[in-house]
Amino acid sequence: MQGVLTGFAVIAVVIGVGYVLGLRGHLGPQGREVLTKLAFHVASPALLFTTLATADLSVVFSARLLVTALSTVAVAGAFVAVGVARRWGVGRTTIGALCSGYVNSGNLGIPIAVYVLGDASLVAPVLLFQLVLVTPVAVTILDLSRGGGGGTLWRRLLTPLRNPIALGSLAGVAVAASGLEVPDPVMDPVTLIGNMSVPAVLLAFGIGLCGSTMPLRGVERRPVLLAVALKAVGQPAVAWALASGVFGLRGPQLLDVVVTSALPAAQNLYTYASTYGVGERLARDAILVSTVVSVPVLVAVAAVLG
Repeated sequence: MQGVLTGFAVIAVVIGVGYVLGLRGHLGPQGREVLTKLAFHVASPALLFTTLATADLSVVFSARLLVTALSTVAVAGAFVAVGVARRWGVGRTTIGALCSGYVNSGNLGIPIAVYVLGDASLVAPVLLFQLVLVTPVAVTILDLSRGGGGGTLWRRLLTPLRNPIALGSLAGVAVAASGLEVPDPVMDPVTLIGNMSVPAVLLAFGIGLCGSTMPLRGVERRPVLLAVALKAVGQPAVAWALASGVFGLRGPQLLDVVVTSALPAAQNLYTYASTYGVGERLARDAILVSTVVSVPVLVAVAAVLG
C-alpha cells in the first residue's frame, strides 16, 4: 500500500506545482503549449531512446508480455468498437483507446513496482510493449488522420520515421538489439534531456487544469466514462482472467501482471492529444479520473493477490 500512495503522491505534487504556475501565469499564456512541445519533440524521444537502448529485449518473449498485450488490445478494441458505432472520429477514438489501455508504467509504475512488487524491472514488459509497438502505431494513426502522412503510399509507410516519439523508440530498440554501447559523452546529455520529460508532461497537465470545468461533464462525458471503466476495471479483470486461466500464472507473477494492468492512464497521452489537437478534454479527464479511481483498485488488488 505504501508504494501505491508514494507513487500517487509524487504525481499529485508535480501536477499541483503546474496548477499553481498556470494560476499565477508565471510561464505566460503559452506555457502549457511550450512544455507540451518540449516533451513531445525533444524530452520524450530522448527518454524513450535511453530507456530502450539499455533494455533487455528478452522480455518480449515472456508470458507477462502476452498478458499485457492481449489485455491492452481487448480494452482498446472495445473502445474502438464503440467509437466507430458512435462516429467519434479516428483521432478522438484513438486517444480514447489509448486512455483505455495505455498504463502509466513510468513515473507511477516504477515506484509502485518497487514498493508493492519489490522489483522495478517487473514493469519492463508493459513498458517495452507500449514504447515499441503501441506508441509508434498510435502516433502514426494520429498523423495519418490529420493528413500528416498524406501523399503517396511510400510517404505513408515512412510516417513513423517522421514522428519524434516513434523515432526515439525505434532508435533505442535498434541500439539494444545490436548490442552496441553508446559512449557516455553521447548518452549523458541525451539522458539529461530525457529527464525533463516526465516533469514537463506533469507540469503541462497541471497548467491545463487551470480554468477547466469539472470532469465528467459536457460532450466528452460518455467517452471519458467508457475509457475510465475499461482502464480501471476492464483491463485488470481481463489481465487476471488471462494470466490465471490461460497462462496459469500464480502468486507473485499473477500479482505483477494484474497490478501493472490496474495502473491508470499515462500522463503522456495528454501530450499526444495536445500535440495533435484532438481529444484533449477526453485525455485530460480520463487521465485525471482513472488516476483517482485506480487508487482503491490497486489497494484492493494488492490486498487480495498479495
